Parts: sequence; C-alpha cells; structure tokens
Amino acid sequence: MTATPPSAAPGTTLEVRGLTKRYRSRPAVDALTFECRPGTVTGFLGPNGAGKSTTLRILTGLARADAGEALVGGIPYRSLDQPARILGVMLDARALHGGRTGLETLRLTARTIGMPASRADEVLAMVGLQEAGAQRVGGYSYGMRQRLGIGVALIGDPAVLVLDEPANGLDPEGIRWMRLLLRSFADAGGTVLLSSHQLREVEATVDRLVVISQGRLVREGALADLTEQAGTRVSALDPQALRRALDAHGIAYEQRSATELEVSLAAEDMGRLALREQLVLTSLGTTARGGLEEVFFSLTDRAAVPAGIVPAAAEQPRAADAPTR
Repeated sequence: MTATPPSAAPGTTLEVRGLTKRYRSRPAVDALTFECRPGTVTGFLGPNGAGKSTTLRILTGLARADAGEALVGGIPYRSLDQPARILGVMLDARALHGGRTGLETLRLTARTIGMPASRADEVLAMVGLQEAGAQRVGGYSYGMRQRLGIGVALIGDPAVLVLDEPANGLDPEGIRWMRLLLRSFADAGGTVLLSSHQLREVEATVDRLVVISQGRLVREGALADLTEQAGTRVSALDPQALRRALDAHGIAYEQRSATELEVSLAAEDMGRLALREQLVLTSLGTTARGGLEEVFFSLTDRAAVPAGIVPAAAEQPRAADAPTR
C-alpha cells in the first residue's frame, strides 16, 4: 500500500538553522543546522542523548529553542495556519488514547483539523488496519499502534512527515510496508524526516542522512556518499604539528585515537602535505567505509566523550515547554 501524494503544500523544505536548546544549563542541541528537501527521505541519527528528541520537539512546536530556528516551508511550526495539513507528526504512538477505536481516533483527528470524515476510512485502509478499525486501541499490539500513529500523521494529507522510531514493533511485513509508503510519499514530492535507532532499516529506507552527536552536526549528505567514501587515517611523530598543519590549511579531521587522526584528504594528498610541511608520518592508510552501521559508529564514537555531555535525561522537556492548547 502507498500513501496518497502530498497536496497541502508541495515542495516544502524543513530547515534547522543554528538551533540551540539548553536544559539545566547544559546544551541538548548546540548550534545545529541542516535541511530536509522535498522528494527525499532523510534519516536523523545519533546516539542516546545526542539531541534528536529535543530537535524534533522544537521542530514540531512542542518546545521552544533558546537560539536559532526550525522552519517548515520557511515558517515556524507554531505560526502555520493549518499545521497538521502541512506537517504530519508521529513522536510516540504509545500516547494514543486506548479507550477509542482506531477508526474513532482517525475520525476525531480528521474533524479536529478540518478534513472530511471519509479521510479517516481512507487512511485506515492505507495503514492496513481496516479489519481492526472497530477495536479499541488499548487492545492493539505495539506494531498496530505504530501503524495507527503513522495514519494520524497522514490524516491531513501533509507535504511533510516527521516520524520518530516508526519501525518499532513492526514485523518484517510491516517494515516493508512502511518502507514502501515513505518512498512513495517522497517520490510524490513529499519531505520525510525519520529518526530511528534501527540502522539497517534506515539504510534500506533513506536517501539522505543527518548525523548528530552531543547536540552538534557531525555529518550531513547523501547516504551513498557517506557509506561509500573512504577515510584517510594518519599519525605523526609530532601530533601537535600535524594538527597545526591541518588547521592552517583548513582541512577537517577527527581524532580517532590518542595518536591517530582521520582526515578529509586522499592518502596521496596527505602524503604531499606532510612532505611540504616537513612532517614525519608514522602511519598513513585508507580505511574504506562499509555499511551505515560502520559509518554511524565511526562518526559518533563515544569512547572519548568529555565529562559534561548531556545525558539522555537532560532531553526530557520541562513543563514550561509544553504548548498550551
């Protein structure tokens, strides 16, 4: 089954610009910038406590940023005239009211946002719950709740979907269904931002990645580019001189161990730079990256995380952040 083409606001881009949010004086999100374009499914990845949940809450109007902005088609979510008709959201399917039936849940949502009641029946079929529509949500399995949560996100026929862990609880058939639905949605011009810890499913679903750690962007780009590129690892007799030379030439690098750096240069170019700067290299080699899992842990290696990193608990919202509705 596939989602109907988005029609409320085609060509809608999500933009996060310099987003910063602190809890208890610690940064949960730190000057974060990225964008999600129409026609793409973007995977939003990071370890626990990286700031993903906080970013999604700000993006969907559930929390306020201390600095920066999150925009939906150039407009903050709270300023949209009909937000559910532009952006469909699923952050926690477990929050659905257990006393209502699946169909009642969708009909109430449709009525609330000004959609016809027939849209509820259409979406119920779209998410594969026709036979369970008369059952109370409290009796649904976790996977059925996930499907219903995605249905609630789709009810307004939005141009953008923001989904947090949508594959949780889904069986293999359900995961395949979700993958096809999101792909068809994007192919019709929609924009999808998908946060998940299930790296293999992300790799099979998305075409772009945004990877964050400690509230900061560590990599953004096409999935193919990030998983196929090779990294050059280098160490020198004088590590400080090596870092000074890289900084002087504006070359990005990451500390991989106490003595080794990974640099954004081809190995032969790194060799030429070392010769020009009279650096004595003790190792130089290319490490080909494999799948998404290897890339993820390479980018978010927490072995050397400094004290003061925001714990997962720090991402919990303060009561004052909850919108008044």
